[in-house]
Formats: sequence, structure tokens, C-alpha cells
Amino acid sequence: MSPYLILLLIATYFAVLIGISKVTAKKEDNQAFFKANKNAPWYLVAFGMIGVSLSGLTFISVPGAVANKSFSYLQMIMGNVVGYWLIMWVLLPLYYKMNLTSIYSYLGSRYGKKSQKTGSFFFLLSRIIGASLRLYLVALVLQPLVFDPLGVPLAVTVAFTILLVWIYTKKGGIKTVIWTDTLQTFFLLAGMLVFLFWLANQLGGFGTAMGQLADQNLSQVFFWEANDGKQFFRSFFTGMFITLVMNGLDQDMMQKNLTCKSLKDANKNMFSLSIVFFVVNLLFLILGGFLTLYATNQGITAEGEELFGAIAQQAPPMLYVMFLLGVIAAAYSSADSALTSLTTSFCVDFLNIEKRSSQEQIELRKKTHIAFSFILFAVILIFGALDNRGLIFLLFTAAGFTYGPLLGMYAFGLFTKRKVSDNFVPIIAIASPIIAYVIKENSVSIFGTQLTFEILIINGAMTFIALFLMNKGKVESQLP
Repeated sequence: MSPYLILLLIATYFAVLIGISKVTAKKEDNQAFFKANKNAPWYLVAFGMIGVSLSGLTFISVPGAVANKSFSYLQMIMGNVVGYWLIMWVLLPLYYKMNLTSIYSYLGSRYGKKSQKTGSFFFLLSRIIGASLRLYLVALVLQPLVFDPLGVPLAVTVAFTILLVWIYTKKGGIKTVIWTDTLQTFFLLAGMLVFLFWLANQLGGFGTAMGQLADQNLSQVFFWEANDGKQFFRSFFTGMFITLVMNGLDQDMMQKNLTCKSLKDANKNMFSLSIVFFVVNLLFLILGGFLTLYATNQGITAEGEELFGAIAQQAPPMLYVMFLLGVIAAAYSSADSALTSLTTSFCVDFLNIEKRSSQEQIELRKKTHIAFSFILFAVILIFGALDNRGLIFLLFTAAGFTYGPLLGMYAFGLFTKRKVSDNFVPIIAIASPIIAYVIKENSVSIFGTQLTFEILIINGAMTFIALFLMNKGKVESQLP
């Protein structure tokens, strides 16, 4: 496909997003930017959150992993579903009762202002790395297809992309993001479904293709061997805790939930999201199995994350367009909400924006929004300068360490009545990931197996234990 046609496709896509922002953000209102005036329809929030939960990495990586891991990823998704339910039962009632804008205000109420800033800092660090990585990976896909043939360097591509995201989120914030996420989720799911049915037809029908998956042992879900990295309980509990912290303790994801009119609506959103999330990931795994079968039949040697793109380029042009739209939607649905949540968290947790005059609030929000746009731009360029995908994925994995301290801090605050000095919390929160990293690097000699995301649980447990050991021994009234 001509790079000019792909560029036209991208331009049209962003034009639609900017058009949505014009409709949803008619005035510069902080309540709309931070909370969407707390009147967002729960079903709209739930549908849009699917696209945010399924990043560009999921769109490409999950199907590409089926050849080596079968459907074992579904074990983790089962844990994800339980994690969503725990958020619904434990965290959302707390957030709504305290009427929070930034969820880290809870840490400020429970421990003190330093703890609130510590929690917010770990979120900011993780979200900057994650959002920048997703945008960079999309740039890696689009740069050789579109911008290199046109002589446009990566820096210009990234700057223009960030500028467009800034334009359509600068006034409406989360109110605009809820609507743009809905559109982007539609394109993501449409891209997946179109390819799923096309591949099924190429393989002799859906039933025939599923039979081939079973015959080649590509659809196995459950694995029980203790030392297997795909073992069920290991995968299930990892999925549960990952969802609990990367959704329930993440300002980006929770800010959308807090736009619903009531706790009842937010719970409807979370429950429906958990069910649809399971179904969509199952479909992505089936897609991965069909891609693997099709590649074998056609003699296509690409594998892993390159598999989906390689087959898409050989598919009919309309299917290739849907693939590109799916990749773009998966990436930018994360980028726009990340930019909004980064702005919200910093304004509330560090700048105390809620205590300032209305005009000051708007000015601070605008400046912060611009500042984080530049930060994302700089971090993406750093990824490009490193030019080492293995290192980039190492950095992304390292971002998972930031959620361990949040897990420990929230668990201690919710399930004990002990009081801890606010001065000690930042020290503990910084020390725990460092120790956890040392444990992970030596996990084979310590546990006899290589730990991956399980280190999150260990990280959180160490934070909890350290807080317990450093507590003042006083009992205080539990927060709502």
C-alpha cells in the first residue's frame, strides 16, 4: 500500500478524534477535564476501557505467542477477571465514599502528604514509561511503512503524533477521552474480528480451523506442572494481582471509573468490563491460533510479534487497512488517557490544585498538560536512541516494579488500623523494588525457577511487612 494512502488514513483517523473533542469539550472546565462532570454513561466507559486494557502490545503479542504457549494466557485472564471483581468489591466503594479525584489522595488521608506524593510518583513513572513505549512501538510499525519513504525522521513523526494527542485532549480531558476510547475500541475489535473471520474462511471454516488447533495441541489452556512458567496457579494469581494493581491502583484506569454517576454504575462498568475482557482475549488467542495455522500452510516464516503484521501485509488491502487501524487505535487509546491521567495526578497530588482559585486551576492544568506532552516526546526519543528492543522491553518490565509498593501501601492501609510515620513510607516504597529486583535476578538459585510478574506479589508483601515492622503501634480509626 502506498505510504501516501496510509498517511491519509492516519490523518483521517486523527481528524475524527479532533472532531469528537470539539463536540465533547465546549468549555475549559476542570470538572469536565478531571471527572467528566461525573455523568458518563457506565456502558460507554466500560466499552472504551477495553481498548485501554488491550494495548498495542496485546494486539500484536498475544496472537504471536500462541505457537509457543498455546492458550495458556487464558489462565492469567481468568485471574484478571477475579482482579476486576476485587476492585469492584474493595476499591471502588472506597474511592466513591471519599469522592476522590486522584486515587492517591487516599494515601494522603491514611498516612500523610509524603505518602500521597510517593504513590503518585510511582504511578507517574510507570505510566510515562508505559505510554511512551506503546507510542514508540507504533512508530516502529509506521515509520518504515509511511514516514521513511517520505523522508520524515522519527523525531518529527513522534512530535506530530504527540501534538495531535495534545490537541484533542487539551480542553475536554477525561470527558473527551471516554468518547475517543469508544471509537478506538471499535477499530481495535473490528480489526481483530475481520481478520478472525477471514482466516477462518481461508482454513475451511471456523469449526474446521478449531479442530486443527486441537489436533496440533495449540488450544491447550491448562498447565499443571509445578516448574512450568505456564502453571495454572502461578498464572492465575499473577493475573489477579496484576489487574488489582495495574487497574485498581492506577489513576489512569480508575479515573474513568470515577466519571460514572454513582458507585452502582461504576460496579456495572467493572463487572461488564471483566466479562467482555475475557471474551475478547479468548478471541485474540483463537486469532493467534488461526494465524499460526495459516502461516504454516502458506510457508510464512515470520513468528512471534512479527507474525500478525507479516500476514496482514499479504492480505487483501481492506484487511491491511483494518490491521493498521487496530494497531493505531490500540496505541492511541492508551496515549490519550495516559496524558490526561498524568496531568490529573500531578495537579492534585503535587500542585494541590483543588485548593487554588478557578482561574489558577485552569492555568496550572494547561501548563502541566503541555509539560507531560514534552516529557512523553523526550522519553520516546530516548527509546529510539537506545535502538535496542530487548532493553526497551526490560525497561517496560521494570515499570511493573512500581506497582509493588502501591500494593503494599494500600493493603496495609485497608486491612490494618496501624499508624505509620509518613516520613518512613517513601523510604520503604523505594527500598522494596530494589530488593525485589535483586530477588528476581537470583530467583533461579533461590526458588529453582525464573520469576517474572510474580515479583509484584513479593514486592508488595515486602512493603506491607516493612510498614508493619515500622508502625507506631497505635490504633487509629479506619478510613472509609
